[in-house]
Amino acid sequence: MDKAILTCALTGVLTNPKQHPVPVTPAQMAAEARDAFNAGACIMHVHVRSQEEGMGHMPSWEPDVVETVVNAIRAACPGVIINLTTGVVGKDVSGPLACIRRVKPEIAACNAGSLNYLKIKDDGQWAWPPMVFDNPVAKVQQFLDVMQECNVHPEFECFDVGIVRSVGMYLKAGMLKPAMGRAEYNLVMGVASGMPCDADLLALIPRWMAPDSIWQTTLIGRSEIWPVHQKTADLGGMLRTGLEDTFYLPNGERASGNGELITALAACAGKAGRSVASPAEARLLLGLAH
Repeated sequence: MDKAILTCALTGVLTNPKQHPVPVTPAQMAAEARDAFNAGACIMHVHVRSQEEGMGHMPSWEPDVVETVVNAIRAACPGVIINLTTGVVGKDVSGPLACIRRVKPEIAACNAGSLNYLKIKDDGQWAWPPMVFDNPVAKVQQFLDVMQECNVHPEFECFDVGIVRSVGMYLKAGMLKPAMGRAEYNLVMGVASGMPCDADLLALIPRWMAPDSIWQTTLIGRSEIWPVHQKTADLGGMLRTGLEDTFYLPNGERASGNGELITALAACAGKAGRSVASPAEARLLLGLAH
């Protein structure tokens, strides 16, 4: 595709703001979003953190808090597209569903399959207790039902090749309705127990996607992610980065914020001979209802 949609993942989840420069408050989120918007990002992927003192490393699913943050981003970035996270462990999805209904984002993440979420240290000790990020089909269906109700476009988060293939089955089963836009895959690469961040692997994956779908990559890591961003741009994929995914620029230096990261991402699109999509162009490409 000639146009490249740029998404900024503003803050993520669990990273301690006392140790890393991630935005937490509505004003901080809006300022970071504005910098990314001015650099070319037309979509903001939004996690919302607790606003309680000392709890900024924890997520919030309070609709009032989420609405305040989203409204601040929308005011700072006229025309921006909001992409709301929905990721939760366990069966209780009431928080994310309430937030979707409250803010009605144009896009919401839809984690498309389960993953043993693991990380191991050099000394053989687990970085955290082994856990399962559980996303069975019934849970996926719950999210899709509410997204359809609210005219929200699902972005299928795929942590492994088998999850990519599962999305094709969801489409065949009629779980994605035509009014929800084109099928969109987000290839998450770099999680230790998921797909590695590897350009050669990336080149193979589109063959297992549904016809007429659209895709992007989420690349987790340091400076080694940037050649894979470039491969994404070269292959016609859409591009995402931000402080949720990395703190590091292509030269290995630490980024001062989301704006610098999106500037580097836009340069990848330019090197591939692609221009950056405006919000209106992104809506058209994705088939958004709003």
